[in-house]
Amino acid sequence: MKRIDLHLHSTCSDGRKPPRELIRLAAEAGLAAVALCDHDTVAGIEEALEAGRRHGIEVLSGVELSTAHGEFDDLHLLVYGFDADSPELRAALDDCRNHRLSRSRRMVARINDKLSEEGRSPLDPEEVEALAGGAVGRPHLALLLIDKRYARNMEEAFQLYLTPCNEPKRRLATLDAIALAHRAGGVAVLAHPLLLSRDLETLKTLFLQLIPYGLDGIEAYASSATNDEADRLVTLALRLGLIVTGGSDYHGLDGADIRIGSGKGNLRIPYRLVEELKKRLPVR
Repeated sequence: MKRIDLHLHSTCSDGRKPPRELIRLAAEAGLAAVALCDHDTVAGIEEALEAGRRHGIEVLSGVELSTAHGEFDDLHLLVYGFDADSPELRAALDDCRNHRLSRSRRMVARINDKLSEEGRSPLDPEEVEALAGGAVGRPHLALLLIDKRYARNMEEAFQLYLTPCNEPKRRLATLDAIALAHRAGGVAVLAHPLLLSRDLETLKTLFLQLIPYGLDGIEAYASSATNDEADRLVTLALRLGLIVTGGSDYHGLDGADIRIGSGKGNLRIPYRLVEELKKRLPVR
């Protein structure tokens, strides 16, 4: 069976490996197709496509958008197969990236106040931005705190600094993000739904709210799902006319137990899902 992984993150957002390295690792893992889905940026897609051609692996355009809908204030939307040069999409992503940068600078200032109280040297905002390379996020701050030995791991970095020094995050409305995805020629897929709720009826209600506005599918196969949970999500998706995708959400973080193509070890995502996804794409 040809296998895929449609949810990878690179140094262009909060991953630890550059796009070309991700594609090399995916090829070594024997994958037939992947998608780079960095947060709110398409900066790594061209490099990923070139690496895909070099290693003989299919690369789909992808991006992960931070959105909000009703009670769900951190709903992530995966967009696939879009035109990466879409002016409207790029303008929206530029706006998101500028807000991320402003937010991170405010957070660095608050963290530095806390570090000063602890008698520690401050973080350099430029070092944070250099580490991010593209879309700055809280994980970049956490990684720098770990590198400086102010925290032992991601969990401690969040507990000691990032949560108490948090600044509000601006998110797109989910319905607007779905429409934006379609206007850019892509399909819109709800990422790792079990991180929103593990109650299937709650998720079904959410899906039914979004389907009339163009939701195309759900990421049923994810590192957050057991095999049984993935099967139940697949059954529900098929019943509602949604396509199914899957991915590891690999970030390449030291000590993490998520691997490209297999997640926490139990992911086996078939290539036929790419074929189903392509059927949803508009003819160009």
